[in-house]
Formats: sequence, structure tokens, C-alpha cells
Amino acid sequence: MPDPERSERRLRPAPLLFDPSEAVADPEHFFDLESLDDPAELLARATELTLAFRAAADRAVEFQALAAAQLADPRRFDRLTTEDIARRAEWTEDYARKMVEFGRDLLRGEGMGPV
Repeated sequence: MPDPERSERRLRPAPLLFDPSEAVADPEHFFDLESLDDPAELLARATELTLAFRAAADRAVEFQALAAAQLADPRRFDRLTTEDIARRAEWTEDYARKMVEFGRDLLRGEGMGPV
């Protein structure tokens, strides 16, 4: 996984495509948490969501790294440079290099569970 001590720029959140469209129109709506009155239940459910989103974000980063490594593979006739990958992913070139390295480690089986 990329170095946790590196400073990352904030990414804009991806839209949650499975949230009902009428709920998306309501800025107060978030996975029905606003409807919970019991603070203990609210804390438990919000914690569940936080952990699920963290796990999903970690998994998405692994897939980004896999894609970056595959795109940078010198055996590909349409190989991309780290500069090209950085531009496409809105990363710095240094971060793109680290992600390519991380992806290569994953492709060798050094850090990811079954895909």
C-alpha cells in the first residue's frame, strides 16, 4: 500500500450511484442516518458506514494501483508514461510512480487478496 505518511491532496467524493435520486436531492439525506433518533443507534450505524467506506476506499486504491501498473507495463504497445497516468488520474507524477510500483507488487501477489 502507498506510504501512509505521504501527504495526499483531498479528492472530491464520487457520487453514490445507489442512493435513490430523490434522496440525493435532499442535502440532509445520507443513508437514512438523519432518520435515526437514538444516538447510540446513530453512532453504531455511522461507525458501520465509516468502516465500510474505509475498506471500500482501500480496495479502490488497490485497483487504481493495479490499473496504473498495467498501463505502465513496458510490454504493452500502448504503454503510458507515469506522466500520462498522473494526468489521467489527477495525481502528481511522483504519486503515479509509487502507485505503479505498488501495483506491480500487487500483481506479483505481494499484498492483495483475491480480486
